[in-house]
Amino acid sequence: MNPAPGTYTDPGTDPGQSVPEHGEALRILHLEDSELDHELVTMHIDTDLPWPVEITRVEDEQGFLDALNTPPHLILSDFALPSYDGLSAYRAAHTRLPKVPFIIVTGAMGEETAVDTLREGVTDYILKQRLERLAPSIRRAIAEVESRIRRERAEREIRQLNGSLQARLEEVERLRNTAERQSQRLEIQAKQLEEALNLQKTFLAETSHELRTPLTALHGYLRRAEREAGGSQTLLDAQRVAENMTRLVNDLLQLSRGELVQSIEMHFMNLGQLLRQVGRDYGVKAPDGAYEIVGDPGRLNQVFINLVTNAIRVTGGPDKVSLEIVPRPGELEVRVVDHGPGVPDAVKPRIFDKFYRGKEAGSAGLGLTIAQQVVTAHGGTIDVVDTPGGGATFRVRLPLPDEEDGLDETDPAETDG
Repeated sequence: MNPAPGTYTDPGTDPGQSVPEHGEALRILHLEDSELDHELVTMHIDTDLPWPVEITRVEDEQGFLDALNTPPHLILSDFALPSYDGLSAYRAAHTRLPKVPFIIVTGAMGEETAVDTLREGVTDYILKQRLERLAPSIRRAIAEVESRIRRERAEREIRQLNGSLQARLEEVERLRNTAERQSQRLEIQAKQLEEALNLQKTFLAETSHELRTPLTALHGYLRRAEREAGGSQTLLDAQRVAENMTRLVNDLLQLSRGELVQSIEMHFMNLGQLLRQVGRDYGVKAPDGAYEIVGDPGRLNQVFINLVTNAIRVTGGPDKVSLEIVPRPGELEVRVVDHGPGVPDAVKPRIFDKFYRGKEAGSAGLGLTIAQQVVTAHGGTIDVVDTPGGGATFRVRLPLPDEEDGLDETDPAETDG
């Protein structure tokens, strides 16, 4: 079934998962047998939501099931009806439209029953004598749907590109291994080995062209979309992802040739401001204060985005990740702290190796290698230790400018040996 006109959906997502476009109506399905209660609910949300509202009221099970054929943006349901109940309605809706928010609006509900409904997956429950909570609950539910749509689209695009990159990497490794075996067994055939290496260079050049061309086109389409449709956070996020992927492709080719990360441009910069921007972009707590160092903002931004996104991926959410700065004599230590599964001791010595991915298959295994090379190029160090209480902490130590005498006096912090 095609989604109704005027909804924001993403190709490849559940057709029942949508949010209203700007100016379009929020479609709400209301299961309620009392006309008076329905009018009270309508009165409380008509003026308190940022969208115009279209409410379809149904009174019984059959009417509810029929109404699900036109997926709503959100479902409201009484808990107890003469011939039906809200929990059964939730189960039926969840089977057909598992990503549509479902809020129970009821006159009375025991605490144990309320907990059971939330445990089953109900988005929220509102008591009819507390209807002022209904509009904020709806806003939160729709915001979560919009965030999930954007996240799933970004994850799908990254998975597709990772798949392409991984295939290229496997081919490069296959050629390299073949060349090495021939070198060991047939050392006298130096000419054949040289031809194999030339073939690898040709392959890398072709790979560069094939990957950079669609990325260049993507940049152009995004800029045109911004001009035609006006700036939006979605377009800005897409542009940032495209820029990061372009840099990743360039670094990938350099690392495949055994080269260090290049194009480091050092100048005075505010490290605290950079970390706060990363924190805002990914919903991670970041430290206050101004900490000036000499470095390349673009490359250091790449380092901390890499560490933060890795931490969010392994922990499952930004609420388990934080950024910290600890001033130390002659240097600043930035910590990316997570409370996830941690890094096993056997893995720590290899975690910065090129193409090493451990148990996680969501990346090409280059992010930490690039981060280590960027930090080394800045005269710093990077390592990983256990987080007290469980998890992993990546520590990036960067030297202070010669003019600085140890600690940043504007933001004192305890040193940690």
